[in-house]
Amino acid sequence: MLTYLINGISLGSVYAIIALGYTMVYGIAKMLNFAHGDVIMVGGYAAYCAMAYLGWPPAAAVVFSIAVCTMLGIVIERLAYKPLREATSLAVLITAIGVSYFLQNAALLIWSSNPKIFPNIFASMPPLKIGDAQISAVTIVTICANIIIMIALTLFTGKTKMGKAMRAVSEDKGAATLMGINVNFTISMTFAIGSGLAAIAGVLLCTAYPNLVPTTGAMPGIKAFVAAVFGGIGSIPGAMIGGILLGVIEIVARALVPAVPSDIFVFAVLIIVLLIKPDGLLGRKISEKV
Repeated sequence: MLTYLINGISLGSVYAIIALGYTMVYGIAKMLNFAHGDVIMVGGYAAYCAMAYLGWPPAAAVVFSIAVCTMLGIVIERLAYKPLREATSLAVLITAIGVSYFLQNAALLIWSSNPKIFPNIFASMPPLKIGDAQISAVTIVTICANIIIMIALTLFTGKTKMGKAMRAVSEDKGAATLMGINVNFTISMTFAIGSGLAAIAGVLLCTAYPNLVPTTGAMPGIKAFVAAVFGGIGSIPGAMIGGILLGVIEIVARALVPAVPSDIFVFAVLIIVLLIKPDGLLGRKISEKV
C-alpha cells in the first residue's frame, strides 16, 4: 500500500505542477487555457529532440524545453488570447480549444503519430528503499520539484514586484492600469511562467511514462484542470493539494479496482466536489459588483 501511496503522490505532483499553470492563468487573467496540456507535449518533444538529435545532456535539454515552452506561451497569449481580452468567456474557451487542436496537429505533422521513447534522465540515480517499498529516482525528483515550485510561486506572488502586480491585475484590471501596472505585460508573464512549468511537468511525465505522442498532454492536462478545480482554482496551495489527492485517488483506484478505468473515479471526484463545495477545497467565493 505504501508503494501505491508514493506512486500516487508522484503522479499527483505532476498534476499539481500542471494545475499551477492553470490556476495562475485563471487567477490573474480569468481565462481557462485548455491548450495548456498541449504545451506539456511540446515541452516533452523539445527535451527529446535536444537529447536524441542534438546530443545535449539532460540538464541542458530541460533548460531548452523550458525556454521553448516559455516563448510558446507568450506567442499563444499574444496571437490567440490578447485580441480577445474584452471578449466573452465562450469566445476565449473556443479559441483555447482551437489552439489545443492546432498544437496537436502541428506535432502530428512534425513528429508523426509513431511514439518516441523518452529517455530516463534519472537512470544514473539509485532508487530509495523504505522497508519493502522501492522509490524510483524520478518519483523522488517529481515530489521534490512540486514542493519547491509551490513554495517558489508562493514567495514570488507574495514578495516580488511582479508577483504583487499579478495579484493586483487578478483583483481589478482597470484599477491596476490606473496604478501604472502594465496589464498586458503582466498577463504575458503569467502565461510565460505557466508554460515554463508545463515544460517541467512534460519532462517529468515523459520520464515516468516514456511513450511520447502528439496527444501525450491531452488527458494529463484535463486531469490537472480537475485538480485545480478540486483544490480551488486560483489558489496555489489548492492546486498542489488537489493534484496530489487526485494522483493518489487514481493510483489507488487502479490498484484496488483494476477492472474499472481509473478515470471514472477522477471525474467522479470532480462531480462530487462541484456538488458539495463548488469553490474547491481552498477556493474562496468572489462577489461580483453590479
